[in-house]
Amino acid sequence: MTAADKQGFWARLTPARRAALGWGLAVAAAAALGVVWSYCWRVFFYLDSRLPSIWTTLGCAGFCVLVVAAAALVRRLPGFAARGTACILLCGALFAFANPPLQTPDETDHYLRTYAISLGRFDFDYARTYPEDVARLVEAFPGAWVNAHTSAGMGEDPDTGEETPYNTAGYALKQYGKDGRIQSIADSFAAYLGKTGEVPAPLHEPVSFLVLPFAPGALGMALARLLGFGALGCLYAGRLGNLLAYAALCRAALRSAQKYRPAFLAFMLLPLSLFMGASLSYDATLLGCYYLMLALLTRERWKPRTAAVYAAACVFVNIAKPYLNLLWVLLPLALLSARAWQAKGRRWLWTAGMGAGALAATLLVEAYGRLARHNYPVIARQGGQAVDGMQQLLFVLRNPLRTIATFWGTLYENEFFLGQLGVFGWKDLPVPLLNLLGPCVLGAALCLCAAETPGLGRRRALGLGGFAAVYAAGAMAAMYITYTPVAMVRIVGLQARYFLPVFLALGLAAAAPLRRALAPSAGVFRAERLAVPLCAAHALLGAVLLFQHYFVGPFYTIPV
Repeated sequence: MTAADKQGFWARLTPARRAALGWGLAVAAAAALGVVWSYCWRVFFYLDSRLPSIWTTLGCAGFCVLVVAAAALVRRLPGFAARGTACILLCGALFAFANPPLQTPDETDHYLRTYAISLGRFDFDYARTYPEDVARLVEAFPGAWVNAHTSAGMGEDPDTGEETPYNTAGYALKQYGKDGRIQSIADSFAAYLGKTGEVPAPLHEPVSFLVLPFAPGALGMALARLLGFGALGCLYAGRLGNLLAYAALCRAALRSAQKYRPAFLAFMLLPLSLFMGASLSYDATLLGCYYLMLALLTRERWKPRTAAVYAAACVFVNIAKPYLNLLWVLLPLALLSARAWQAKGRRWLWTAGMGAGALAATLLVEAYGRLARHNYPVIARQGGQAVDGMQQLLFVLRNPLRTIATFWGTLYENEFFLGQLGVFGWKDLPVPLLNLLGPCVLGAALCLCAAETPGLGRRRALGLGGFAAVYAAGAMAAMYITYTPVAMVRIVGLQARYFLPVFLALGLAAAAPLRRALAPSAGVFRAERLAVPLCAAHALLGAVLLFQHYFVGPFYTIPV
């Protein structure tokens, strides 16, 4: 068949048949990719010794076909916000199940508090305990950052049989103590589902005194319990409840943003964002509110509804993480011009009222946590006796230059946290490829944003850049004073997730200079069409690699 015949054959097809043929070829290519993918897993991770090859092949091929089907459905949705929200829900659901139980930062405490709220317990009583099923789940899935560490030593190479050094960094294989037992995620599921071992000691309610930030997860858990699910089912239902709240806030942000929507979608679909958004952490709603507030700040006119939504989000983030988030109160006053402000009342009066409301909500929540607390023993200082907030604050004030050097050195040692966008778990599971791809995808999304003109304007761009610098310094200062031993030359506890709103604010500020440097020819519509598959593919790859690192690897079988 000549080229002319082929062109004539394609031209004779109706649009519906062309689409059907195109999607049919995509399904065939996806199935072939799944076969290749399963073969790589079987060879590299020795899966045939744990799972029949036919199930691995069918599972990978079937998953790839489902991805193509999901892409076809998302493509039919009307509007950028709808397609973006669908991608967040679909990819977030993958993260909810690819991430094993209780592996998100502080998720054990968050799970116990959410479970208590789902039972209707809106106070905090240390004397109350949880069902045995919950205690078994917590015992089977220890938080890796708390009571386990990455194992290293000598093991038998499965290819040569020789003694070979091993290191399980980046894989879910944990060793208890220097010479203790080694446990994988599969062992944790077997221990919980098989109910092996002695009856665990009763669990008491955790040192966590918030209610509202855990409400979405608690609703999911309450529904799961009504349907007869146990502790594990409640955990996944709580994650999905948080994911729905995160997706709803992201949808509101995408609908509200009048500029740079590809950048917002890139951050919303960042694997680290979905890892937290599909967990039991209140960071799910916290991140959603951050993205919503920044989206509102891209609007040319602020009407009463805009101001009310921003105020509600600002109050919520101060309830979840107080004091530092008071900086968000000042942004509308600093960034909006008198012409842009069309809400009722003067800007400074409205800002003062929002600040007073946020501070009052913070103090009210703290007072509620003290008054509704019963039977708790003396609560130890976070970080141990070496941590003293007042002494650390005095040390900072007396040694400002040394403190600046400490902050800068911490950023430098952590690749300014842009190189840690693929670190999951309790700072225990780095995925190197995602560490590399994260900045690349965010940079590509910002280049797509450069197609928009006009930009935010000099006032808003400079204001967002200044806010990012002050917020980053405040986050580091808070961790230095609250969690770090006095005079230590590094900051303890900083993670990349704390800097996600900082990176987004910097990206929005940099979009206009990028346009002047790149002079792109693509229009806004085309840029947004490209952003959805780009960001969704990054999120999908993140979920697959997270599943691989927890459930498929490691490739060394280490004897106990």
